[in-house]
Amino acid sequence: MRDITESLLSSPPSRTSRSRGDGFDLLCACSGTNPKPDQIARLANWDCAGFDWAGSLGLAEHHGVTALVARNLVQHVRGLPPEIEQTFKAAYDANLRRSLWFAAELVRIVAHFARGQLRVIPYKGPVLAQSAYGDLGLRSFSDLDLLIPPADFARAKQALGEMGYRPSQELAPAIERLWLRTGYERAFDGAAGNNLVELQWRLLPYFYAVDRQCADFQVDDLLARAGRVEVCGAAVPCLSPEDSLLVLCLHAAKHLWTRLIWVADIAQSLRVPRIDFTVVVARARALGIARILGVSFWLAEKLLGATLDAAALELIAGDPEVLTCGQLCVARMAREETYDFESSNYFRQILKLRERRGDRWRYLWRLVWTPGPGDVAAVRLPEVWFPLYRVVRLGRLLRKLG
Repeated sequence: MRDITESLLSSPPSRTSRSRGDGFDLLCACSGTNPKPDQIARLANWDCAGFDWAGSLGLAEHHGVTALVARNLVQHVRGLPPEIEQTFKAAYDANLRRSLWFAAELVRIVAHFARGQLRVIPYKGPVLAQSAYGDLGLRSFSDLDLLIPPADFARAKQALGEMGYRPSQELAPAIERLWLRTGYERAFDGAAGNNLVELQWRLLPYFYAVDRQCADFQVDDLLARAGRVEVCGAAVPCLSPEDSLLVLCLHAAKHLWTRLIWVADIAQSLRVPRIDFTVVVARARALGIARILGVSFWLAEKLLGATLDAAALELIAGDPEVLTCGQLCVARMAREETYDFESSNYFRQILKLRERRGDRWRYLWRLVWTPGPGDVAAVRLPEVWFPLYRVVRLGRLLRKLG
């Protein structure tokens, strides 16, 4: 793994970059629930003398894998300094307490929605921790993601209000109607903190031009295929294994795979029994996200040692851009690189991930003409003039490009 990482780093191999590379190697070896024998052997023989443990803790927090790293370090590394062991154990315990609170709150929300006959699929968060990791303490999360049909938004918002949740940002009714057409989520605050719940009526922002290109990947279809998973003793809805894997790959791609936890989610999901990879690949091709899946699978195999199905390997081998994109992603992760998600550079990177020319043009068209929160904040218009936000959007994009 060290050879892979160091060969991709663009900076000279200074002492700082070597230390960062070692830390990233350690994270990769520790970011799974069941490390392979060769990974366990590497951890058991890890040279602890003079290692930057504080830096590794910070790196693990940045990549969202602190709980996984904590468990595997304590179990497999010989000679781990006692104070470091205690620090990682405390980090795992703190994450477990937080995860249990979120899990209990999720059960409460799902039960309340069911009483109101509201359809909902929780995804990521506790359901992912339970279904893919088998342990609520091994996956950290800071909110609850609830997928709902767009037509149910008003009722779902009211149901959350009955439980003490309020929108993180108050919007005029006209603006809220605009977001239902062009956006994909609203965040809600509760007594325990801000941005604790997200209602999502679309998997990605509208301008990504993904979810409307496949007839069986609408929210209603995801609901129809949903299963159940036990969380804190209660059965709650969850995405089917195939849909969950696709959604996780889309989510990681939206963030350009800049954090290792998103690759770990994919690697763990690849191990879910009875997953039908032919269905996954077929839906990916219909959606025009085969390249996104290919990059996701390549990263899961190269960084975390995931075992890939023949259909997944064929997906990787059939697109030379997968290797190029994957290598860039490894370098970004090792450097802890982040993106301005409103920058032209980010938009160009997303554009490269679409393999079909028609999807690239559709993405560009929607990107240019779909107003976002920044556009509405820049100019306040009456609802009858909302179409002019497209002009505002174009002007702001041109200024950024200039």
